[in-house]
Amino acid sequence: MTNEHSGEGHRADRLYSALVKRNPEAEQQLPPEVQQHIAPNGLRQVLANALQSSGDQTVNASTVLPWLFSALGVPPALTGLLVPIRESGSMLPQAALTPLVVRVRYRKWILVVGALIQALSVAVMAGTAALGSGLAAGLTIIVALAVFSFGRCLASIASKDVLGRTIPKGERGQINGLATTAAGLVAITLGLAIRIIGGEELAAGQIAWLLAAGSLLWFGVALVYAGIREPAGEPGERREAKPESEYAHHWFRQMLTLLSNDKLFRHFVTVRGLLLVSALSPPFVVSLSIQSGSASLAGLGGFIIASGVAALLGGRVFGKLADRSSGRLMSVGAGIASGIIIVTVLIVSLPGFHADGFFGNLLFIAVYFMITLMHTGVRVARKTYVVDMAEGDKRTAYVAVSNSAMGVILLAVGGVSSALAAVHTVWALLFLALLGLVGVFVGARLPK
Repeated sequence: MTNEHSGEGHRADRLYSALVKRNPEAEQQLPPEVQQHIAPNGLRQVLANALQSSGDQTVNASTVLPWLFSALGVPPALTGLLVPIRESGSMLPQAALTPLVVRVRYRKWILVVGALIQALSVAVMAGTAALGSGLAAGLTIIVALAVFSFGRCLASIASKDVLGRTIPKGERGQINGLATTAAGLVAITLGLAIRIIGGEELAAGQIAWLLAAGSLLWFGVALVYAGIREPAGEPGERREAKPESEYAHHWFRQMLTLLSNDKLFRHFVTVRGLLLVSALSPPFVVSLSIQSGSASLAGLGGFIIASGVAALLGGRVFGKLADRSSGRLMSVGAGIASGIIIVTVLIVSLPGFHADGFFGNLLFIAVYFMITLMHTGVRVARKTYVVDMAEGDKRTAYVAVSNSAMGVILLAVGGVSSALAAVHTVWALLFLALLGLVGVFVGARLPK
C-alpha cells in the first residue's frame, strides 16, 4: 500500500513538474506536511479551476443567459439585470462573510459548499429553460443566478486562501494560468459543438441541456476540492478569529477602516477599479458590431469560441508573466485593451464604414478576441497579486474586502457605462477606455 501511494506521488510530482516551473526555495519555506503534497494539491486545483471555468461558459451572463432569455420570450428589461447580479452578487457579500470563513479550520470545505450551491442553482436554471417561458421563467432564472452568485462568493473568499496555504509563491500564477488554458480548450470544443448542433437558432431546450452539463461540472468541482490536503488553520488564526464578532456586525465599517489605513491595499483596489475596461467592454463591442451591420458574432457558439481561444492562448503565457510581475501585467493588459477600443471606435466612425463585409466582420471578431485575451491577462495578474500581498487571515480579508469594494465600484461603473450606451455604444466604450488609461498610470506605482 505504501509503495502504491509512493508511486502515485511520484507520478503526480512528475506531471506537476512538467506543467509548472517550480520554485524550490519558496517550497522549502512551507511546512513539511505541505511540501509533500504540493504536486497533488496543485494538480487538483488546476482541475477544479478548469472545471469551474468550463462551467462558467455554460452559464455566461453576457452570452448564454441573454440568448436563453430571448428564446424563452423574457421581457428585455430583465436581460439588463444579468451581468450586474452575476458580478456584483459574487463580490458585495464577501466582507460580511469573512468572519464566518476565518472560523473554519479547513477552508477547502467552504469551496465545496460554494460549488454545491452553484451546481444546484444551475440545475434550477436548466429545469426552467426546459419547462418555463415568459416573465415567470425570467424571474426564476434571476433568483437562481443570485443564489449562484452567493455560492461563487463563498468560493472566491476561500480559493485564494487554499491556494496560498498549499502552493508556494512563484507557482501560484501558473496554477491560475493552467486552469484558464484548460478551460479555453473546453470552451472551444463547446462553442464548435453549439455551432454544429444549434447553428444560429439555438433553442431553449438545447440550452437546457447545456446548463445541465454545467451543473454536473460544478458537482465535479466539489468532489475535486474535497480531495485537497490542506493544512489546518494555525492556532493564531483561530484565536484571532473569535474576537471578531464585532466585525461580523460592523463589516462595512471594518471594510472602510482597512481601505483607509492600509495604503498598499487601497492602491490595489483603486487600480483594480480603474482596470474594468477589459471586463465590461466586450458586450458593448458586440452591440457596436450589430449596430454597424455585422452578424458574424450573432451566433452563441461564436462568442464562446472567441473567449475560449483567448483563454487557451493567454492562460499559460500570462500565468508565467504574473509570477514575474503581476502588477505590471495588470496595467499593460488594460492599456492594450484601451488602445484597441480607441482604434476600433475611430475605424467605425469613418464615413462609409459598414461591418457587413468580410473585413468589417473580421474587425469585430479580432477586437472581441483581443480584448478578451487582455482580460485573461488582467484577471490572472490581479488574482496572483492579491494572493502574494499577504499571508493567513490577512490574505482572506484582503480578498474579501477588495471584492466587496469592487462590487460597489462595478455597479457604479456599470451604471455610468450603461447610461452612456443609451446615448450611443461608442460613448460607453470611450468611457471605459479612458478609465483603463488612467489605471495604467496609477498602476505603474504598484510595488512588486
